[in-house]
Amino acid sequence: MILAVSVIAYVLIMLPIGLYARKKIATSQDYVLAGRSLPFYMALATVFATWFGSESIMGAGAAFAESGFRGVLEDPFGAGLCLIIAGLFFNRKLYRLNFLTIGDYYKHRYNTLVATFLSIVIIVSYFGWVAAQFLALGLVLSSVIPGLSLMWAILISATLVVGYTFRGGMYSIAVLDTIEMVVIIFGLIVVLGYAIYNIGGIDVLFAITPDNFFSVLPEQKGSLTEWILFATAIMTMGFGSIPQQDIYQRAMSAKSENVSAWASILGGILYITIVMIPLAIAAIARYFYPDVLQNNPEQLIMTLVMDHTPIIIQILFFGALVSAIISTASGALLAPGTLLAENVVKPFFKDIHDKLRLSIIRVAVLVVAFGAVLLSLSDDARIYELVGEAYSVTLVAAFVPLVVGLYSKKANAFGALWSILLGIGTWQYWDHFVTSDIPSVFIGFVASWVGMFLGTLAGKFIQKEETLMTK
Repeated sequence: MILAVSVIAYVLIMLPIGLYARKKIATSQDYVLAGRSLPFYMALATVFATWFGSESIMGAGAAFAESGFRGVLEDPFGAGLCLIIAGLFFNRKLYRLNFLTIGDYYKHRYNTLVATFLSIVIIVSYFGWVAAQFLALGLVLSSVIPGLSLMWAILISATLVVGYTFRGGMYSIAVLDTIEMVVIIFGLIVVLGYAIYNIGGIDVLFAITPDNFFSVLPEQKGSLTEWILFATAIMTMGFGSIPQQDIYQRAMSAKSENVSAWASILGGILYITIVMIPLAIAAIARYFYPDVLQNNPEQLIMTLVMDHTPIIIQILFFGALVSAIISTASGALLAPGTLLAENVVKPFFKDIHDKLRLSIIRVAVLVVAFGAVLLSLSDDARIYELVGEAYSVTLVAAFVPLVVGLYSKKANAFGALWSILLGIGTWQYWDHFVTSDIPSVFIGFVASWVGMFLGTLAGKFIQKEETLMTK
């Protein structure tokens, strides 16, 4: 009971700190991009916190305990790689354009049809991601509050996140990210220290962990199929999450393009490094709790913390974990809400003032939250799978038009449209009608490139014919 009361008190203390930042919100850009004013340390914290929540601690920990490094290629390796790639090749170019959403970029570079289509695709991808955060927060609350069912814990979690996001926007998220990053890293280090002490030292940790758990590359290095599976696992989040709105809005909230770029690069390196801590904790937990590994792997780390650490460490860990998930969930909820309002609803208005624009964004946040709650309450919902599925659709549909649009002047709307259609169509056809070891998302990704190339050529030919006809 002490733990439950303390965690609730911790959250009640943390939330007003973030909500205080809502006073700085005067425009929709303040709400979505924190007024593009974050200094480096806050930009680094908010980029780092993009994924550092349920997925990196509970989801990746469970996946590592089951399969080793080969089971967590998407996250942390693909997720960290995404931030690094975005910082190196995308942030500066996008920052100079000064758009509110990634959908605005697609509209500027191609046309409204492409922008609306891709915005809808990206919005759909977020339902699984937000649902994973609601599920994780529900698991934490139901674990520390006696008698609280998972269903009610998820509903309470969603209400908490929605209320926080609805009022505070990106400023609140950034403030909470900055505090949460320090607290959760410290908490994880302390928990790891206790876990290593309880198991008898680092040597014992390596002794009880199978050797193949530390292998990242494919087991059959001479197999092309194995290498395709490896590449697909890395690029699903490594490439597929780059066109996501939450990545965009966190990076674009920085006060300059250099801050944006370096916050992403260092944030990706820091993310991969820090996530090794919960993976190590999970490796120890799998030794103590083989039954939990078998039945409820996502509760491995929480079970170890509750059984092998003093109450003060439990309060620190669970309080920080809850705030980390709230922060991640808030950013994930704000992103599709902004896209829905800005790039799907707004085009129906001929003239819209900023106050109405801000209201539409907030209503859209509620719509996305409702759909995510329904998904998180499904019987077969698991954190790692919900997250992994979220980025498949953007990999096959949104990544290629973004890359080619930024780096080639020859790209046109016809090519972008065919890239989207061929990428999604081939991906779904392969997934439902073809029996193969080659992942459907890999086939869809290749098809997206083919569609972009052929569609661009066809678009140029059509434009040339139309020009000749008008002469």
